[in-house]
Amino acid sequence: MKAAEEYADIFGKGNFYLELQDHGTERDKRLREQMIRLGHSLDLPLVATNDIHYLAPEDRLAHEVLLNIRANKKITDPDRMRFDGEGFHFRTAGEMEELFSDIPEAIENTRLIADRCNLEIAFGQTVIPPFDLPSGVENADTYLRTLAYSGAEELFETLSQEAKDRLDYELGVIERMQYATYFLIVWDFIRFARSQGIPVGPGRGSAAGSLVSYCIGITRVDPLKYNLIFERFLNPERISMPDFDIDFCVKGRDRVIAYVQEKYGCDKTAQIATYDRMAARSVVRDVGRVLGVRYRTTDRLAKLIPYGNNLKTALERVAELKTLYETDESVKEIIDIGRRLEGLTRNTSTHAAGVVISADPLLNQRPSLARERRRDRHPV
Repeated sequence: MKAAEEYADIFGKGNFYLELQDHGTERDKRLREQMIRLGHSLDLPLVATNDIHYLAPEDRLAHEVLLNIRANKKITDPDRMRFDGEGFHFRTAGEMEELFSDIPEAIENTRLIADRCNLEIAFGQTVIPPFDLPSGVENADTYLRTLAYSGAEELFETLSQEAKDRLDYELGVIERMQYATYFLIVWDFIRFARSQGIPVGPGRGSAAGSLVSYCIGITRVDPLKYNLIFERFLNPERISMPDFDIDFCVKGRDRVIAYVQEKYGCDKTAQIATYDRMAARSVVRDVGRVLGVRYRTTDRLAKLIPYGNNLKTALERVAELKTLYETDESVKEIIDIGRRLEGLTRNTSTHAAGVVISADPLLNQRPSLARERRRDRHPV
């Protein structure tokens, strides 16, 4: 009661609700009764919600299999992962109204909250963090031009008219597209790496086509010598962020990341995540293992699936696989569940070197991470 009063005071009247759920468990039934009594005693509104983990009721078994793929359990294990109760799908309005028919105001409040929600996600906007310029430098474009010409004078014995024209052209495009700050950010942490004796690659991909990148030391390949095209890297007719492919030695990479974090702030930098998704062959093996099907059977199924094909396409193209699917119930179950799980994330990890640098604290740029539900981690 004390916590509810405190939250109601913090958020203000009409902004704090007591949540009701019903998944047919004794816990939900007990909490429901307690929340109703608490709401009435404190004059707090109630709201009906549902704990959603999959779209349709038919996904229940597939979801349980998925939990046990991640937990490395079999569906027959007594300590396997599963949810108590039912109804963890995306329930319809009719289902929710029936479940909470005795508390119609909880459903009405669900609608009221939904009407108050307004999320607009702006796509296609590039937000580049600022770069601290030396004292007396007017702007990023001026500084980049100074660095580029200074580097060119060191790299070339004689700065030809061709090189001058190419530099002026590239710098003009970079200025027009407002990417000078991006070049300076990359130049700065590459300069740091080299100053610390950390090996840096010569540059890969389209970035090697930029003379500016070569002159300021981001890349080590002369695009004039090899007749490389700048427009493959940055095309004024196609508004897209240029992409520097930089390789750092694995033994010094963490120091480069630490430098970036210190310079821009730990709250404004983060390593990106990578997602390992379930492909057709791997999902067949995973599902078969959880269902307790012999490895020989699942391995045979997996090898029938051509590389690059999803399960739907494989069934259409591989006659032997289709025959097994139509005549063997265990094979049908593996493939049916596999099709529901195919493409989902198997696990996540941290990218070795992909780092986001934000102009503002990242907490203001991405959704908050919800705490994982306890029932996701509890065995039966």
